[in-house]
Amino acid sequence: MPGTTGETLNGWQELASSLSANTAEIPHLEGHRTRLADLLKQAQDLTTQQAALTASKQEVTKKLQGVMDEGKKVATFLRVGVRQHYGTRAEKLLEFGLRPFRGLRQKKSDPSTPEAKPPADQPPASTPSPGHDPAK
Repeated sequence: MPGTTGETLNGWQELASSLSANTAEIPHLEGHRTRLADLLKQAQDLTTQQAALTASKQEVTKKLQGVMDEGKKVATFLRVGVRQHYGTRAEKLLEFGLRPFRGLRQKKSDPSTPEAKPPADQPPASTPSPGHDPAK
């Protein structure tokens, strides 16, 4: 609703000006007109404060991003230093939130896929003996 706030405040300003110009004709609304003028002043002050805080927030966000970037670099440097000092396989790495290298995992065979074995119902192919002629 950022756009509607400005439109509302402009509308209040116009209404307050018109009411002020016609006070003699509508004296029974004078109390409410002054209340609207007070609320208008408060809203304008808060809008100004909000704009300043938005700019401040953007600046803080930029600073935070810079700190986060530098922190990531330093943390990475330190993790590499710890690995270099203790070695990649040391269980001590767990204290620093690092995983030691424990070797590559072997793939588990999937029980749903059969292994590449010859079928059990067929005998293995035999080589003919030197004196045997299979064509006879």
